[in-house]
Amino acid sequence: MRSFTKPLVAAVASCCAALTYAANPIFTDVFTADPAALVHDGKVYLYTGHDQAKDNTKFFEMHDWLVFSSDDMVNWEAHGPRLQVKDFKWAKGDAWASQVIERDGKFYWYITARHNDTKPGFAIGVAVGDSPLGPFKDALGKALITNDMTTATSNDWDDIDPSVWIDDDGQAYLFWGNTKAYYAKLKKNMTELDGPITEIKGLPEFTEAIWIHKHKDNFYLSYAMGFPEKIGYAMSKNINGPWEYKGILNEVAGNTPTNHQAIITFNDKHYFIYHTGAGRPDGGQYRRSVSIDELFYNPDGTIKRIIMTSEGVAANSAVNKAKK
Repeated sequence: MRSFTKPLVAAVASCCAALTYAANPIFTDVFTADPAALVHDGKVYLYTGHDQAKDNTKFFEMHDWLVFSSDDMVNWEAHGPRLQVKDFKWAKGDAWASQVIERDGKFYWYITARHNDTKPGFAIGVAVGDSPLGPFKDALGKALITNDMTTATSNDWDDIDPSVWIDDDGQAYLFWGNTKAYYAKLKKNMTELDGPITEIKGLPEFTEAIWIHKHKDNFYLSYAMGFPEKIGYAMSKNINGPWEYKGILNEVAGNTPTNHQAIITFNDKHYFIYHTGAGRPDGGQYRRSVSIDELFYNPDGTIKRIIMTSEGVAANSAVNKAKK
């Protein structure tokens, strides 16, 4: 395992103290994309796609998913690839966006991959492990969502970018989509649908990259909109909607037409995790890099526009929190 520390020391005028910052992008020796994050047991676990294209002229080359962890949002430990397309016998390529969630001591990793020719198109699968680092194995031996299960569009890539949420009453939900947005209930075993697939309405210019989170009594559905993609968001008082569009959260991220986000709260601060093609001279639309900036809520629950920075976020550990 490798450890990445990229400190940028800033003088804080009010108290003449020194804060350590994580520069953006947060990793410079590997290309990372489509971030998802899990807060568990005092750490943030960051799950990313792995851009492996040799240049920026052809298309995505992605074979596995990477995992990193941090207890302060600045110093990240790399755990390498913990899941690969070849771990799913039904898949033949394209390790696209994913998300991990914990339930009853198990960790479920929902992934996007291209299905083999028995069910052409992209599909969503799920792997399971006993820790945030796995080891993970295919929980079903088959895809959970296949392209023939959704009919709102004729394209074969509308079943991508899973986002999972477990509500306060214990009901789990799976959200996903491209050009059309879908959701469905999950059974408690997290590996079967528990009802019909429903198309989500009211999301202007919806493209992909749904992320679900909750703050106080509001639910938030953020997503990539248009192309090149910005991140917009909608709010609701109910996980089942209706969703009210609230505006743009993040502009085009730079040097890539795609955009993908995760939103978490860690040690009382809120974070917007995203990818960009900028920040590295060899970066671009098929060689992306994850960055992190703070997220702030307005008094009415809406979210302030994200300010993308080169310096990134300040160290935020439990020790730092206790000193405040």
